[in-house]
Amino acid sequence: MKFRAKLVDAACLNNFTRVSNMIAKLAKTCTLRISPDKLNFVLSDKVANGGVSMWCELEQENFFSEFQMEGVSAENNAIYLELTSENLSRALKTAQNARALKIKLTNKHFPCLTVSVDLLSVSSSSRVVTHDIPVKVIPRKLWKDLQEPTVPDADVSIYLPVLKTMKSIVEKMKNISNHLIIEANLNGELNLKIETELVCVTTHFKDLGNPPLASENASQDRNSEQMAQVHIDIRKLLQFLAGQQVNPTKATCNIVKNKIVHFDLLHEDVSLQYFIPALS
Repeated sequence: MKFRAKLVDAACLNNFTRVSNMIAKLAKTCTLRISPDKLNFVLSDKVANGGVSMWCELEQENFFSEFQMEGVSAENNAIYLELTSENLSRALKTAQNARALKIKLTNKHFPCLTVSVDLLSVSSSSRVVTHDIPVKVIPRKLWKDLQEPTVPDADVSIYLPVLKTMKSIVEKMKNISNHLIIEANLNGELNLKIETELVCVTTHFKDLGNPPLASENASQDRNSEQMAQVHIDIRKLLQFLAGQQVNPTKATCNIVKNKIVHFDLLHEDVSLQYFIPALS
């Protein structure tokens, strides 16, 4: 197994740093999947046990000027590494204004992702800061649990409002309840609701729009006014919203009634899917 990559473009470096900061907010530990054309950050807590799952995808050619990898074997040409997300994010924070950044899979008594940051010093000479991030190589037999999640057929798909607005509303709601109902219909309406014995609070969003294909498929046998809802842990939604540093170019919410809510975001060259299961 071999992996080495190099970033030199400042915009790509900033974008990659932003992705790693987002991942650190979404997952304490995650799996980095390296394949010849893609990098994926994967979180696969068992949804059946109430855990969230995440699949973040980057096309390597949009970020790296050099990228070489050899997987486990020719037919299984991939590498799966478990790491502490914050360690990568912390290492990349030192890369602001760097001339170049190199990432390499190394073995220093234990497997590491070695991040080397080429910095310009005041005297114009360069100095290299190196971070060794411990990783655990995931054996081939466990890969099946770390594949891209299958997206179930949604009862309703809807475009999301501005995520910052959504976050500030959910933060206030969290002071009242740990549970939240998210519901939407094919008329572009989305509601966030909390209900306790003492109070019921609902925030309404209108005219958000529905993705064309989803609404065509679903609307054949569904009243467009009818709400599909799912009851979720408000802290899991807030963690997802807190991880979004930039408003994405496209953000969709897919609701499978009483089962799961699936968020699908696109940030320029990065896609993120995030699944929150319903409370049982």
